[in-house]
Amino acid sequence: MIEHEVLDAGLGDADDDDFELSETFDSQLPDGRYLDRELSWLAFNQRVLELAEDPHLPVLERANFLAIFASNLDEFFMVRVAGLKRRIITGLAVPTNVGRAPLDVLADISAEAHRLQLRHADAWTSAVKPALAEAGIEVVTWDALTGDERERLYEYFQAQVFPVLMPLAVDPAHPFPYISGLSLNLAIRIRNARTGRQEFARLKVPPMLPRFVEVTRDGETARYLPLEYLISNNLGDLFPGMEILDHHTFRLTRNEDVVIEEDETENLIQALEAELLRRRFGPPIRLEVTEDMDDLTLDLLIKELDITDQEVHRLPGPLDLRGLFDLGRIDRPDLRYPPHVPTTALAFQPGEQSSRADLFGAIRKGDVLVHHPYESFATSVQAFLEQAAKDPHVLAIKQTLYRTSGDSPIVQALIDAAEAGKQVLALVEVKARFDEAANIVWARKLEKAGVHVVYGLVGLKTHCKLALVIREEDGVLKHYSHIGTGNYNPKTSRIYEDFGLFTIDDQVGRDLTRLFNELSGYAIEKKFKRLLVAPLHLRKGLLRQIDAERRNALDGKPARIRIKVNSMVDEQIIDALYRASQAGVPVEVWVRGICSLKPGVEGMSENITVRSILGRYLEHSRIFAFHNDGDPQVYIGSADMMHRNLDRRVEALVRVVAPAHLKELLDLFALAMADTTSSWWLGPDGEWTRHSRDADGKALVDIQDRTMSNVQRRRRARAVR
Repeated sequence: MIEHEVLDAGLGDADDDDFELSETFDSQLPDGRYLDRELSWLAFNQRVLELAEDPHLPVLERANFLAIFASNLDEFFMVRVAGLKRRIITGLAVPTNVGRAPLDVLADISAEAHRLQLRHADAWTSAVKPALAEAGIEVVTWDALTGDERERLYEYFQAQVFPVLMPLAVDPAHPFPYISGLSLNLAIRIRNARTGRQEFARLKVPPMLPRFVEVTRDGETARYLPLEYLISNNLGDLFPGMEILDHHTFRLTRNEDVVIEEDETENLIQALEAELLRRRFGPPIRLEVTEDMDDLTLDLLIKELDITDQEVHRLPGPLDLRGLFDLGRIDRPDLRYPPHVPTTALAFQPGEQSSRADLFGAIRKGDVLVHHPYESFATSVQAFLEQAAKDPHVLAIKQTLYRTSGDSPIVQALIDAAEAGKQVLALVEVKARFDEAANIVWARKLEKAGVHVVYGLVGLKTHCKLALVIREEDGVLKHYSHIGTGNYNPKTSRIYEDFGLFTIDDQVGRDLTRLFNELSGYAIEKKFKRLLVAPLHLRKGLLRQIDAERRNALDGKPARIRIKVNSMVDEQIIDALYRASQAGVPVEVWVRGICSLKPGVEGMSENITVRSILGRYLEHSRIFAFHNDGDPQVYIGSADMMHRNLDRRVEALVRVVAPAHLKELLDLFALAMADTTSSWWLGPDGEWTRHSRDADGKALVDIQDRTMSNVQRRRRARAVR
């Protein structure tokens, strides 16, 4: 193991606390050097859409990418667009790194989002829907049904749908009803046959019913009708004696960003519960309507919902293609990616004399690096905590929980440990967006079982992924640590790409002990050895590493920077990378989502390359690798290069030291950045270009398939030995 003290993490002593980039730079960085973060996010969702449009992908996977696009865009409006609008209305400063008026930025975002929604709708209508039909899965309209099919569906409507429908009239005695966010609705105009008066009614499409109603099924062939089509063609049953004049589908998106002034509240949980109730009634932020909606109905919606013309998105039906997630229930493996079964990490495989692995014994032999979902979460992270809960020599378990599944075995392991008399500390981040309510439930369940539950530091989200097990061995307390890049969530671990490091290293154990003390008590600890910790020191530590590469390049030494993140937005980090590029440092950035950095600009970033990879798994790990004159400094962790991660969250990166692990991470990076690997390339103008096939039309390397093959090959090689 290579031993480094303060220099490893860029933390610890007074000189480091005062660290600044002290050198005066000869060249000034130009204005307009950042790409707009919101438009960059929309470009990310366009890449998701391009996967749905790809005819070489299995068609049910393409339908799933359409649903992901729709879900992503909903969250973008609920949080990002809503947040920008709220700041504009309240007069707060609007963060923009492109030097343009906030209202202009908001208008551009709306226009680009609408363009993508139209493209999204066309991808469904012109590409994915016909491809599904060719494969035997038809999504049909009412007009395409036979008489017998309509009769059968009418019986289903009467038995399963009609009883839960709630038509709401709008007249002087009935005010315009509340429209819940993301609900699918029918706007209906009717005429009273006796008085001749026209009325308006709103009908919510029940979200608890299947979005696609099965019409027929014959082996692998099936036909489905969207639920709103079934309802709209049987409106006469809901309004007997009335003439149905017109009906149109619409959908409202509300501001669902949660804002809590923690300094002004005495009880975070109570304040959060009140804010979650308020979220349901957040102001409208987007109105989606079918393109054939008449002006009379649209004008009524705009007036009653108090929404602007700019916030109206006319789209061809059907609306809310998140419903395509429902097609995931169709049993057609031939229309999906070939199954990949995670393997157990080599170090955690049972020995010849035992059916169960001893994870503590494996970790004592050396650091273990696991790569999910290629290597199993269940037989590594989950098994680690379950073994700790049962082991009589384990005295204490400390863990952070940011997002976890509703039936999480991780939560159960902590409960089992507490009930077995162990000291258990769970730091539950109840402010994890859209998981707040679930996390409150689990926090209370943990408290009832005797777990010490804390909620972190005021004003900061605890985003780091940490677990620490204290075990007594021959009268000595040993620290078994896990630092991950992803959540302790068994469900998402099957589709999120992440790394996790297990170690018994005393430096890491002491670091985590100090960090947990800071999070659960009042300690303010600044000295960490193998960790970089935000918000106080992570940014500073990375800037030191970047600047060291710049200086090495100026001195004629080899230099290289490689960074893998979900988002690259932070201006200080980006400027440091620009200056490293100006000094001749090759900089490679592997980013999944937002990137405000402009690569390939002469005199500023011509040595920077930016690539993005999307596929069957969501690239989620964060890696930071610095050449360091031949002594690689490589970190993994949960931090993205965003203001919130560096300044308003508790984050932790751990330095990876084992030579085999360094090679694995650097080899993965080299494969990702290779021209022969399928990826998107970012240009200086902010445009992403997909490179998925060579000049002869042959598919380029899929890094996720290759990684799975490599992991399975290593396991087979061990089995042969």
